[in-house]
Amino acid sequence: MTGHRHPSAVDVNGEQYLPDARGNLTPIATIKASDLLMDETVRAMISRAQAQSDTLVAFKADAFDRVQAFMGLLAQSHGAALGGKKGNITLTTFDGMMKVQVAVADLFEFGPELQPAKALIDECLTEWASGSGAELRTIVNRAFSVEKEGQINRAELFMLLRSEIADPRWKRAMDAIRESMRIVGSKEYIRFYRRDRRDGPWKQITLDLASA
Repeated sequence: MTGHRHPSAVDVNGEQYLPDARGNLTPIATIKASDLLMDETVRAMISRAQAQSDTLVAFKADAFDRVQAFMGLLAQSHGAALGGKKGNITLTTFDGMMKVQVAVADLFEFGPELQPAKALIDECLTEWASGSGAELRTIVNRAFSVEKEGQINRAELFMLLRSEIADPRWKRAMDAIRESMRIVGSKEYIRFYRRDRRDGPWKQITLDLASA
């Protein structure tokens, strides 16, 4: 990095300083070359990553605008929109080799009914034979383990809901879980696919748009 100015350098009496992780100014001349190289490497990658992220954000907005524009034209032409349940849409090329899918997913949270549901499940597992319920107990433990503050492992919880168990207490617990689910909004996702031949499998074009 010798010979050019560091983008984060601070001039003090004609000498360049860099702030460290604590905010203290350190003379660049005293910083190890390996640390300066690492700093430069990270900054270069972050700069490119940010540019890619900005491009994806713009692309996502443009993709949704194009779908909405097409749907608007279709509605004007036919008096009805082309869509499926909850606004799900699939658009395909004329040759059937490429498609774009727009999916709408509900966003929901779990209410206090989860607490009595967990108590009923624990009661069942305690009474059942320790061996036969081992796998189910593992799913239960994962389902009710908090991944982040206020969040439940939803995938495992849905596995419990699909379990076919006749015990009335278990059924009451599953009903309580369903009652605890509250829809708080929805989010649209757009995905892109292509295939090499008309009878071939669809391959998704990998784009991380979920958080864009």
